[in-house]
Amino acid sequence: MEFKPRDYRAAEEAYSLTRVSVSSHPLCPPSVSSNTQDNVSVEFFDPLRGLSTEIPETVADTVVAEKHPASQTTSHLSTKEWSSFNKLLMQRFHVPKMITVSALSSKTIRGKKAVGELPANSQSDELNDSEKLSEKGFKAVSQQEYIKQLHELKDEITHSWRSGDRVTSLKLSIKVARLLMDTCVAQFYPTLFVLATDIMDMLGDMVWERIREKAEFVDDGTKICTLSDDFKANNICIEAKETCNNWFRKIASIHELLPRIYLELAILPCWRFLRDDVTNDLMRLVMMIRGIADPLASAYCRFFLIHRAQKLPQRDTGHLVTCISDQKIILKQIVSTKVTKYGNFLGDHKLLISLMEPTIAYTMRCIFKDPNKVADMIVRLELGKSPLKLNGKAPLISIILHYLLKELPIEVVCSNALEILHLVDCSSDFSFDQCLNYKMLGLKLCEGIDQLNMVDAVIDEVIQAANKRKILDEYLKILDAYMDIILYYKMDQSLSSILSEIYERSCNEVVTEDEMASLQSIIVKLVTHFDDMKYVFDLDYFVDILDVMHGSSRSVVCMHILTNATRKDRIDDLTTVKLLFDVAQSLHDNADFSNMRQDDNQQAERLVARFVDKVDHGMDLDRHLTFLVECRGAFSSMNDLKEILVHSSNLLATRALKEKKDNLNFIKSCITFNEVTIPSIPSYSRQLILYLETAEICLFGGLISHSDGLLDSAVCCLQNVYFVDGLKKSNEDADSIVSLTRKLCSFMLMVPGNSEQGAMYIPKSILSLLDSQSWVTPKLRIRVLCSLLSLSATFAQNELPYHAIHEEVIANDRLFLGDATYSQELGSLSRVILQNMVDTIAQESSQVTRGKLALEACNCIASFLKVNLEISSVCSKLMETAVSCLGGDDKYLQSTTDFVHKQSPISVGGE
Repeated sequence: MEFKPRDYRAAEEAYSLTRVSVSSHPLCPPSVSSNTQDNVSVEFFDPLRGLSTEIPETVADTVVAEKHPASQTTSHLSTKEWSSFNKLLMQRFHVPKMITVSALSSKTIRGKKAVGELPANSQSDELNDSEKLSEKGFKAVSQQEYIKQLHELKDEITHSWRSGDRVTSLKLSIKVARLLMDTCVAQFYPTLFVLATDIMDMLGDMVWERIREKAEFVDDGTKICTLSDDFKANNICIEAKETCNNWFRKIASIHELLPRIYLELAILPCWRFLRDDVTNDLMRLVMMIRGIADPLASAYCRFFLIHRAQKLPQRDTGHLVTCISDQKIILKQIVSTKVTKYGNFLGDHKLLISLMEPTIAYTMRCIFKDPNKVADMIVRLELGKSPLKLNGKAPLISIILHYLLKELPIEVVCSNALEILHLVDCSSDFSFDQCLNYKMLGLKLCEGIDQLNMVDAVIDEVIQAANKRKILDEYLKILDAYMDIILYYKMDQSLSSILSEIYERSCNEVVTEDEMASLQSIIVKLVTHFDDMKYVFDLDYFVDILDVMHGSSRSVVCMHILTNATRKDRIDDLTTVKLLFDVAQSLHDNADFSNMRQDDNQQAERLVARFVDKVDHGMDLDRHLTFLVECRGAFSSMNDLKEILVHSSNLLATRALKEKKDNLNFIKSCITFNEVTIPSIPSYSRQLILYLETAEICLFGGLISHSDGLLDSAVCCLQNVYFVDGLKKSNEDADSIVSLTRKLCSFMLMVPGNSEQGAMYIPKSILSLLDSQSWVTPKLRIRVLCSLLSLSATFAQNELPYHAIHEEVIANDRLFLGDATYSQELGSLSRVILQNMVDTIAQESSQVTRGKLALEACNCIASFLKVNLEISSVCSKLMETAVSCLGGDDKYLQSTTDFVHKQSPISVGGE
C-alpha cells in the first residue's frame, strides 16, 4: 500500500486565481462601468440594487377603489372606522356571564313569535305593540343567551324582509330598538348598542335599496334610470317618493321616543329621496334626543346619530357642535355633587362617565376629521377666536378636554401650548384624571417637538404642576410625557431638578409597580437619548435612582443601558466599565436562565456577552484577564458567555505573543483560565472546539505539553458527543460529529506525534470509538473513515500543508522523516481503515445507500492511494457492489469508473 505524493505549494500556485487590481468594487452601482479586454463598456447589474423603486398599488386598495368610487370613498372609510370602533367598544368593558335586565327587555328578547300580515287600519297600533312600559321588576339573563336571541331576531328580520313581509321586519326592528331603553344592563349596554345598531344599519340599508329600486325600475322590471351618487330629489319618481314617505310615516307613529329616533336614524339617508338638503331633519333629531332623560341612553343615541350622519353627502357640522354642547350640559350635571340619579341609571357616577367615554371620543374624532374646518370648529366650540389664539381661561369638563387634546392638530397644540396648559390646570373634575390630560398634552407636543414655542415657559409650568402632585405615580406620568422635550432642547437645569425630586420622592416611599413603569420610561428615554453612557452616569442622582429600581423595570433599564453602551467599538473608561459591570450583574441576577425559551433572557445574555466583548483595557493585559475572571464568577448562569470568555482569553494570549516579550507566564495564565472555564460549558461539541482553539494558542507559544493535555481533553469531548443520547442522533447530529472529527484531524497535522503512545494514537482512538458504538450508521462511519484515511495520506507526505508558527514545535514531516516505523504505522492504520470501509458498506440495509457509500469510499481510496493490484482489488469489489445496487447507467458510477481508470492502467470495475 502506497500513498500518492502531494506537492501542496505547487497545487496552490496552479489552482489559485490570478489577482488583478481594480479601481472600483464589483458591486458598485450600475452607473459605474468597467472595461473588458475588448474595451467594451459593460455595466454590472446587481440584483439586490436593481429592484424597482416604484411602489405598486396593493391588491386590497385596488379592489376597494373599484368597489367604492371616488364619491363613496369617505362613506366607505367612515363605515370601516365605525366597524373597527365597535369591535374595540365590545372588548372594552368587562361583562359578567349573568346580566340583570328589566322584565320588559327580558320579555322582548324571549318573544320569538313573528307577527303576521296586518290590516292596513290596524298597523299603527300594532307598530307600538301591546307591551306596557309600566312593567316593573328585573330578571337575570345569561349574556350568551341574550346575544344569541339578538342574532335570531336579526335573522328573523332578514327572513321576513326577503319573503316580502316588511311590516314584520319593521315591528321586530322596533323591538330591538326598545332594548336600548334599558340602561340597567350598565356595562353590557355598549355591547347591546353595537348588536342593536348593527340591526338598525341593516334595516336602513334594506329600506334604502328598496326605495332606490323603485326609483330606477318600474313594476315590470324595466329600468328607467340610473341614479348617480350625487342624485337630486327631482330625479326621483313619484312612486319612489310615496314609498319613502310611507316609511317615515310608519316610524313617526311609534309612541316611544327612543325607538322612534333610532328607527328614523336608521333610514336617515332616505330623506335624500324627498329633499336635497336634510340639515333641518338632522337637527330636528338632535333636538329630539334632548328629550331622552337617561344620560347613558341619550349619549349612545347621539353616537348613532353621528354615525348615520356620516352617510349624508352634506358637509355641515352643526349637529356635531350641538351634540358635544348637549353632552357638556349633561356631564356638568353628573359631576355636580347634588345630582344622584339620572334617568334609569342608578349607580357609580364614574362608571356612568366611563360608559359614556367612547361616545365623546368618537364625536371629537368626527369634529376634527376635516383639516380644512379646524379653524371653524375651534370658533364654534368657543375655544378661541382662531387656531392661533385659544382661550386658556374657560374651564372644560376634563373628559371632553382630554379627547379635544387628542384630536386637535399638532400645529394648533404647539402654537397654544401655554394656553392649553392653563386650560388643563383649571379643568379638574372626577370625569377624567387631570394628570392624564397633562400627559396627553405632552405627547402631542412631542409629536411636533420642533414646532414648539416658548419651551422654557411651558416646561416651567409643567414642572410646577407636577410638583403639586403628592402621589408619585401622577408626578412621574406628567414628567414622562415631557422628558423628550427636555432632552431635545438640552434643558440641563430642569433635568437636574427633576432627577433630584424623583430620587427624594422614591427614597421616602415604597415605589409601586405602576410608578416603577413610569420611572422606567423616564430612565429609558434618558439612556437612549445620549450616545455616550459616561455622560449619563455622570448625571446627578442617575445611579442612585437606578439603585432604587427593582423587578422587571430594572431589568428593562439595564438592557437599554447595555444596548446603548455596546454600540461603541470599545469600552475603555474604567469607571464606565465598573458601572456597566454592576448593571450586567443586576441583569444576570434578575433573569431566570433555567427557562431559555424566554426571549428576554436570551437577549439579556447576548447583551452581557457584547459588553464583555467590547471591554478593552488596552496594554494592561493582566487587568483584562482579571476582568474575565470576575465575569466568570459574576455571570455563572450564562453558558454562551463562557465561550466569549474563552475566546477573549485566547485573544489576550495572542496579543501577548505578538508583543514578543517575556509573556510566557501570562500565556500560561490564559490557558489555565480556559482549562477551568471550558468544562463548565454543557455542550461537549463546543468544548471540543474551544479545546482545539486553546491548544492552537499553546502551539503558537511553544507549549507542547499543554497542547497534548488539551488535545486529550478534546478527544474525551468527542467520545462524550458519541456517547450522550447516542440512540437518538439525528442527521444534523451526524453532520456535527463528522465536522468535529474533521476539525480534530485538521488540528492534529500541527501537533508533533507522541513517541510513547505512538504517532497515530488519536486516529486509532477514533476507530475504536466507532467500533464501540452500535448506533453509528454505516453512512456516518464511512464519512469518518474517509476523514481518517485523508489524515493518514497527509501525514505520509514529505512536507505537510501547514505548520505551527513556533520554532520549538517540530511537525511530523520533520520529526519522523525517513522513519520506517512511522511509515509502517501509517500503512497498518490505512489497511484497517480500508477493511472497515468494506465491512461497513456490506452492513448497509438500503440498496441505494449501499451503492452510493461504495462509490464514496472508492473515490476516497483512489484519491489518496496509488491504484496498485491491492488497491485495484478493493476498488473492483466496491464498484461491483455499486453496479449491483445502482445499475450500470448511474451517472455517479460512470464518473467514478472514469476517475479510477485515470489513476491507474489496471482494469477496474468488471471490464
